[in-house]
Amino acid sequence: MPALILASASPRRRELLTQIGVPFSVLSVDIDESVLPGEEARAYVQRLAHAKALAALARSEDPKACVLGADTTVVLDGRILGKPADRKQGLEMLGALSGREHRVLTAIALADRARCEVRLSESRVCFRPVSTVEAERYWDSGEPADKAGGYAIQGLGAVFVRELQGSYSGVVGLPLCETAQLLEEFGMQCWSDTR
Repeated sequence: MPALILASASPRRRELLTQIGVPFSVLSVDIDESVLPGEEARAYVQRLAHAKALAALARSEDPKACVLGADTTVVLDGRILGKPADRKQGLEMLGALSGREHRVLTAIALADRARCEVRLSESRVCFRPVSTVEAERYWDSGEPADKAGGYAIQGLGAVFVRELQGSYSGVVGLPLCETAQLLEEFGMQCWSDTR
């Protein structure tokens, strides 16, 4: 079985891969995550996942390595909400999401020396109304500072989620159904590290 490399420093992605019993190593990469002029959200997350996978593959010395890259973004009214730059922006994001539905897009890319395949997961998340005091307390917890859209569904931010349609793991940052299917296409199995 090929060696899998996760091109991400995200502890959530590591936990999710571990959950499905896939052995892997981590090789995080830094790429420019700026949105290109006129770039639509779906194209944006797919481009970043692809770029992360190829950047880590280029750094790997294993000729048989497969690299998994991923990117997640929150989309509200067609606008990409990345990680908040500061408290003010984080509170603005939570205010904008309050009482509304938004989309969470997570793209995954799996690359080896011969090919790179990309898959996209799209979920709809509906927030209940969030008061200013709640938003401030949540920001002060430290959790939302490095999360797309300024919240974490797997953490304290779960209390804001009224409804989810789609992939819970995709909203966390790695859609496990799509990931497992893609790994199988590259000759890797889930549950191989569970004995």
